Amino acid sequence: MKRTTVSERALVLAPRGRDSTIAATMLAEAGIEATGCASLAALIEELDRGAAFIVVTEEAIATADLHPLSAWIDDQEEWSDLPFILLTTRGGGLERNPAAARHLDVLGNVTFLERPFHPTTLVSLARSAVRARRRQYEARARLIALRESETRFRTLFDTMDEGFCVIEFLDGPEGPMSDYVHVQANPAYERHAGIPNVVGQRVREMVPDEAEEWVALYREVLVTGRPMRFQRELVATGRHLELAAFRVEPLARREVAVIFQDVTERTRAERALRDLNETLERRVDDAIKERESALAQLHEAQKLETLGQLTGGIAHDFNNLLTPITGALDLMARRYGDDARSARLIDGALQSAERAKTLVQRLLGFARRQALETRAVDVADLVEGMRDLIVSSIGPAIELRITAAEALPAASVDPNQLELAILNLCVNARDAMPAGGALTLAMEYAEPGTAGAPPSPAAGYLRVSVLDTGTGMDEETLSRAVEPFYSTKELGKGTGLGLSMVHGLAAQLGGEFRLSSEVGKGTRADLYLPVASSAASGVSWRAEHAQRAIDRTFSILLVDDEELVRLGTAEMLREMGHSVTQAAGGGEALARLAEGLAVDAIVTDYMMPRMDGAEFAARVHARYPELPVLVVTGYAGGDLDIGVPQLAKPFRQADLAAALVRLTSHEAAPLAVAQGAG
Repeated sequence: MKRTTVSERALVLAPRGRDSTIAATMLAEAGIEATGCASLAALIEELDRGAAFIVVTEEAIATADLHPLSAWIDDQEEWSDLPFILLTTRGGGLERNPAAARHLDVLGNVTFLERPFHPTTLVSLARSAVRARRRQYEARARLIALRESETRFRTLFDTMDEGFCVIEFLDGPEGPMSDYVHVQANPAYERHAGIPNVVGQRVREMVPDEAEEWVALYREVLVTGRPMRFQRELVATGRHLELAAFRVEPLARREVAVIFQDVTERTRAERALRDLNETLERRVDDAIKERESALAQLHEAQKLETLGQLTGGIAHDFNNLLTPITGALDLMARRYGDDARSARLIDGALQSAERAKTLVQRLLGFARRQALETRAVDVADLVEGMRDLIVSSIGPAIELRITAAEALPAASVDPNQLELAILNLCVNARDAMPAGGALTLAMEYAEPGTAGAPPSPAAGYLRVSVLDTGTGMDEETLSRAVEPFYSTKELGKGTGLGLSMVHGLAAQLGGEFRLSSEVGKGTRADLYLPVASSAASGVSWRAEHAQRAIDRTFSILLVDDEELVRLGTAEMLREMGHSVTQAAGGGEALARLAEGLAVDAIVTDYMMPRMDGAEFAARVHARYPELPVLVVTGYAGGDLDIGVPQLAKPFRQADLAAALVRLTSHEAAPLAVAQGAG
């Protein structure tokens, strides 16, 4: 029978009378194809074309020469066991049918059916035989696939360039699994390892001086199930090998597969290069480690960074919108502040403008573009100073507990942003405890390598923890908690920026922010702050600097492409007594100066078409090195690396006045030519 034949027909051998026709008819009515055979020779010929089973009468084989049929049956492939249905007159038991034993020996897989029989019995046996034959066909398909796979494997095994072997662990005098034997090895094994005929050799016999270390390496792979990649010298042959090992399942087989290649020449070249470039190699190693660390955080960082770029990008436009609003309201407050109703309306508008400004700061904090003024801060004192503010924010139904470890070091933070972050965390905790509860604010030092702490600098971290006994968060909410604008609060009761701002602040400071929570058991927020290199200053950061009076007025050139912003800023400057000349861009301003315009200072916007504020300041400085320039920017929180004094939008009149005092009294940062400022 051909190896690909799938036949479900029946062959019928009943040479006497109408038995063959009757049996074929019964099978056909049951939907089974049947072919009658006039003789044993004809039956064997049909068998070669394929069949699911054979129906044969006892008298057809009683006196016939069965050697050809027996030979065909013995020559079946391993998957095949052709079913026979033998029609007898005396059943299949030896007590009634002594010839049954002979029939069993010759036919093998035979079922006896005593005549007379009901057609249903024959059909039932026939269908059972077809099902059995189908299973044999399926077994054949699996065997064919297995053999093809084995052929491919053997071809790969024999032709692959890398050395390959399978080792089996053995117990020995040194203890359980203290030795191993090579049970398979490909031809490339000898080429790479330099040891011939390794199959059947034990490692303690092959390389007795090195065996203990090789056994320990591969035994770890076997016991733990963790694959291993490594390089090692096979001292016995002087070969440097690059190896990968993995366990052959199941563990009970006690086998490990090893693939390797000879990298002796490469190793020698690398060693020589290392000797010549030891310093460079160390730097490359550090860079690789940093890259791997960055890649490990890439998945989460990409999502947050994309949102950060978006929020940072819109800050300039948003601040431009706020600047004339804030300036105009500030001026109106000065002129109409005596009228109670006007003062109340203007104050409300100013508060809304300040809230919008805070919202932009939070967006910039999340985007890591908010300018930070970091210093050494005593966090315990800062938190203690916030006690009344926190108590009033969380309400009387929540008990506040503040604990601080002794001798806490100062943290390197922006105190204003840290205060805002802590207040945000406390308000979030309050909202998670609508029926009241306990809020704990704890501070402690996290030494480098402390369990649970992030990879830390040599100085370690100061950990500020905010713990509540509230409703907690499920895993889905916790996974999205720091996303900007994500909030589970009702509409109008939260912007969804609180936690994202804290996350951005921690990242910008070089620390980390972590959340853990369980539904019904509360939430823990840990803010890791880098320890400062110096002690906290004794001067309170909350003390407001007194406004310095301007002893004279200035002639100022104001440059801004946004007319509303320019007009509003000009009005604030004139209100302070300064004279103002306006220009809509850097080109126009340079032309005015070239025509002989004399000014004491220049105030310019940063983001302008054709020539930005940094380039304009550089050109001014090249021609008029003593002329001070102040760059006003709503981009990146006023922290551009352009070497020019800056004032962040939106600003009020007092902010502008203070900036002019610093600019004209030489307290501002020195001017520099900006190259490629973004």
